Amino acid sequence: MALRFTRAIGLALSPSRRVFAAFMLYAFGIGGIFPRLGELQQSMRLTEGQLGLGLIGVACGTLLSLSFAGRWVERAGHRRTLLALVPTLPLFYAIAAHATGPAALFACLLPAGLCIGAIELVVNLEADRVEHQGGRRIMNRAHAFWSFGFFGAGALGALAARVGIGPHLQLALMVPLTLLLTLLLLGDFDAAPPRGGASTAPAPKFARPTRAIALLVALSLSALVLEGAAYDWSAIFMRDIFAAPAFVGGFAVTLSALTQALTRYFADPFVERHGPLVVARTLLALLGIGTLLVSFAVSPAIALAGFALMGMGTSVLFPLAMSAAAQRSDRSAAANVASLAQFAFVSFLLGPPLLGFAAEWWGIRWSFGLCLPLILLSLAASGALGARSQR
Repeated sequence: MALRFTRAIGLALSPSRRVFAAFMLYAFGIGGIFPRLGELQQSMRLTEGQLGLGLIGVACGTLLSLSFAGRWVERAGHRRTLLALVPTLPLFYAIAAHATGPAALFACLLPAGLCIGAIELVVNLEADRVEHQGGRRIMNRAHAFWSFGFFGAGALGALAARVGIGPHLQLALMVPLTLLLTLLLLGDFDAAPPRGGASTAPAPKFARPTRAIALLVALSLSALVLEGAAYDWSAIFMRDIFAAPAFVGGFAVTLSALTQALTRYFADPFVERHGPLVVARTLLALLGIGTLLVSFAVSPAIALAGFALMGMGTSVLFPLAMSAAAQRSDRSAAANVASLAQFAFVSFLLGPPLLGFAAEWWGIRWSFGLCLPLILLSLAASGALGARSQR
């Protein structure tokens, strides 16, 4: 009955648009909390280090899920996984908003991480399969819709702060809204057939990274950590450094997500024309400039410009690495995607909370400045993408 209902209510979308919708809704369920972190930190009476410890719950859950959920996802199927977990994700964030300490925040966010890992695996596999079927790149645009979803949730959070809606009520309202959008956009979702020519071996219980995957992790590490740092700490940065109101802090989060989304959306033609290596190194340079601007900002405008450049710089490194991992034929696509995702994506979740200790001891500017060596590491590993684009 539930299956027939979701198919009846769902909009009939093309395979690529269904993938875009899945990415967007997945991020929409995550993004509502980040513009309100400054207010939640104060209501929970947490230091930056304690807040970081609580946020690590997401990373731990994601690592567990990406490491061991591959076979569960294969048995449950991509459709059931998305329809069950996407609307559940914002529920855990709404519950986490009521935590009374770092341990409670960790416990509330751990199941959110479990959902994130399984959804992350499914949406990237679906993007690669649809990309292979159609013969055109969609991975970067798919991740652009992730950023659009995050931007939409962040904009709602900033608007709620502007009109005086508290973070607890806003996050509670995100739950039925995400459920409704999931039924409308994914109710008619059907999984794409697996890519031909890849290994058919079952996904391992633990996706061990190969040397090639380790290089792709190093390539995307700076973008993932700084993307997470912008989401976790930009609102608190604007509050602590410039005494900006909650609306301006929320705008810093949404600005980074918006420039990231636009760059991802228009990146594919540039990747086709110039190859992934040139695009990756150009965006790493922009990421470095943006990080420097934020680290040494003397006004809110300079800081916002830095966050905008950081959004551009973090845009397509991880999608390019994910495409390269999924196209490898040494193991199944699921094993390679999970192997890259469990290390790289957890860096996105684990690194920024740990930077909270730097913010507590040395000042929040160091939360961004300490990431500059990671950009150099990514430049050194960028050769893993090759000079020309892969199809």
